Amino acid sequence: MASAPKASLPVFYNELIPLNSNDHGDWNARSVDKAPWVVNNHAIPLTVEEFPSAQRNFPIVFSSGERSVPLALMGLNEGVNVFFDDEGAPRDATPPYIPAYIRRYPFLLAKLDPNSENLSLCFDPTSDLIGKFDEGQKLFNDDKEPSEHTKGLLQFCEKFEEAGNRTQLFMQELEAHDLLMDGEIAINRSDKPDQPFVYRGFRMVNQEKLRQLRGDQLRKWNENGLLPLIFAHLFSLDLMRTIFARQVEQGKGPQGMEAAMAATAPQA
Repeated sequence: MASAPKASLPVFYNELIPLNSNDHGDWNARSVDKAPWVVNNHAIPLTVEEFPSAQRNFPIVFSSGERSVPLALMGLNEGVNVFFDDEGAPRDATPPYIPAYIRRYPFLLAKLDPNSENLSLCFDPTSDLIGKFDEGQKLFNDDKEPSEHTKGLLQFCEKFEEAGNRTQLFMQELEAHDLLMDGEIAINRSDKPDQPFVYRGFRMVNQEKLRQLRGDQLRKWNENGLLPLIFAHLFSLDLMRTIFARQVEQGKGPQGMEAAMAATAPQA
């Protein structure tokens, strides 16, 4: 996956500063119909709540390496996103599901004090979505109190953090039962069917081990909603060939016979 500009920052973010009324009391936030920050990113973090919606459009895989996270694949090759054009506009008349990780930008909750658990609403100042301009939604009222728009942003980021915590619990369950395996998919080429493109660099649920789980464990997962999430992931994998076909159609197919997704875990 494309690396964050700085090791300490999540994907998309170049810098982070806290939002405050003293420095940003007269700033506004713009609404846009394009997401240029997504263009060169092919693997977007997902929370478990998003699986039912995301699996209709994207393969859902898990990042390689330690601390795996769920990812929506918008392309199979590094830097390729088949759902957005070079300016960040959706390519389809009916846009795909847009993951919350994309919609959250340029805001997020972050710790300002490493010794405290308190989180503050921060933003990326290099983004042109927020600034001292006339159009857009006010971030603070005349009395320097957060506007309703800012309260909504804070609530969205808080819900994202809560969903992230539930996603971590989901991943811990998969790891505890040793259900994740290194993934591999071979996609046949129309010109050379005996020389398929092979994609690696991601993780997926091991279906054989899933079938071997005890009935009481599967029943528990079915009752708490974890089992449907696993099936959403498994069913979505068929979309890899659809993504590959879109890459070829857009002239963004891989040049070599083997291509690694490099779906490594970003900081979220």
